[in-house]
Amino acid sequence: MRVVIVSVIIMMITAAAAFTAPQQLAKKTVPAAAVSSALPAPALPEGMVTLDGKPVFAIKAKVLSFSPIDRAEAISARLARLIKDPLYNSNSVKVIDGETVSDIVTGDTILMSITESDALAEGKPRLLLAEDHATKIRTVIDTRNKEYSLHSILFGALYTLLATIVLVAALMAIKYFLPRTIAKIESWRGIYIRSLHVQSIEIVNEERITAVIISLIRGMKMALLLGLFYLYIPLVLSFFPWTHGMASKLMNYILSPLEKISMAIFSYLPNIFFLLVIIVITRYSIKFIGFLFSEVGKQTIAIPGFYHDWANPTFKIVRFLMIAFAAVVAFPYLPGSDSPAFKGVSVFLGVLFSLGSTSAVSNVVAGVILTYMRAFKLGDRVKIADTVGDVVEQTLLVTRIRTIKNVDITVPNAMVLGSHITNFSSSAHAYGLILHTTVTIGYDAPWRQVHALLIAAAAATENIIELPAPFVLQTSLDDFYVRYELNAYTEKPSVMARTYSELHQNIQEKFNETGVEIMSPHYATLRDGNMTTIPESYLGESYRQPSFRVSKADVT
Repeated sequence: MRVVIVSVIIMMITAAAAFTAPQQLAKKTVPAAAVSSALPAPALPEGMVTLDGKPVFAIKAKVLSFSPIDRAEAISARLARLIKDPLYNSNSVKVIDGETVSDIVTGDTILMSITESDALAEGKPRLLLAEDHATKIRTVIDTRNKEYSLHSILFGALYTLLATIVLVAALMAIKYFLPRTIAKIESWRGIYIRSLHVQSIEIVNEERITAVIISLIRGMKMALLLGLFYLYIPLVLSFFPWTHGMASKLMNYILSPLEKISMAIFSYLPNIFFLLVIIVITRYSIKFIGFLFSEVGKQTIAIPGFYHDWANPTFKIVRFLMIAFAAVVAFPYLPGSDSPAFKGVSVFLGVLFSLGSTSAVSNVVAGVILTYMRAFKLGDRVKIADTVGDVVEQTLLVTRIRTIKNVDITVPNAMVLGSHITNFSSSAHAYGLILHTTVTIGYDAPWRQVHALLIAAAAATENIIELPAPFVLQTSLDDFYVRYELNAYTEKPSVMARTYSELHQNIQEKFNETGVEIMSPHYATLRDGNMTTIPESYLGESYRQPSFRVSKADVT
């Protein structure tokens, strides 16, 4: 690659030598047009006399009905016809002074006439002005003759040969060194070029990095080739008088945009500094506010009426508002902010966002409201609509719940806000969550025994706490059984499903051990007598079970 750069430098030096070497090889200079052709041609003022597109002098006064522009065009046409003769001698241009005008003539042809109005416009005597214009005409004709001379053309061919040699050398250098450079980069893979990791996660592997570097080198090769040819072609065209104009246009295609871009960047520097100040102030203000809210979240700083779990979401909202405010302040200083196209795109995007983000905005608003409602927090066991699970993520748009089956359910915040929210964890640590289940026992079982069995089953369950103590409620006396509701406290709502399962197992175990039937589902049986369903402890010692009686019914 260094050889390629050196080749380009040699080519530029050769191009510069093409304009200075004639001073040493011959006592003639290369026309100034060969140097200036690489620069953008300035716009010619109105009324300018030109020869081969080059300015000679300006016409500032009108004569009769001929404007300065008309006079300049006519004089330029006469000069153009004059130089078509290859044997024309500029010494034939002379000045003939008359009473009212001074004519510049060549042979029998009047090239132009200098009037008192011209002299007054230039601020010179009429004859002196005519001599100045004649001198300029002779100079421009001599210069053109030198450009089109055989000597100049031969030097142009020589410079073209030198430029071609440099171009071929540069191309050969690129062809020689590019494969070796790529092979060298390939050999660096795993040594100097290694995969990018963030902790144990591989972000970009070494093969990908190597491929990107090689692609960049090949892209640089294409850009270099295009640049070499773009420099070579205008340079060669500038060596010959017939193609001066084409060389100037080709170079102007590149130099003019570069000039405009550089001037735009230079004029935009104050705005860039203003934007940098806004960015720096906004960045460090956000850092300072983030520090304050982090201290509030750690409960190092206490604000009355402000809960510590509000710190993180409030910081996100404040950060968003600060960035939005900074964007509004910086908007007038952005490049192109005053252009109609920029404003049109801004309006279009605003309308598009307004029409397409109605539900998104409602979810964001609902997310903010939910944050300050403190209906739940991460890790809480909740029930939203028909979904029961633990809250694993809460954003401004959605709330994600993971069920006991490890199914992640995403609920839009607008739906969460519009539904009943049951939080099983909010008071579990402070007061305990009451788990309750219902069993139905026949009337023949003493209610005190049923209460004791249910409380014993709760005490045998792992996640049921001793205090507050479990208790039993008899919720109804139905046709076939009594309905008992066991209530027990737990501090672990996240495993309430397993706790319920173990509690039901213990209830079955305790009732089976004591021989008390659970009448669920209820059933009917034919008793062998009229034994009452009142518990035996309530019956007197003289009570005897009635015998079973069967009688025959007469059928007539």
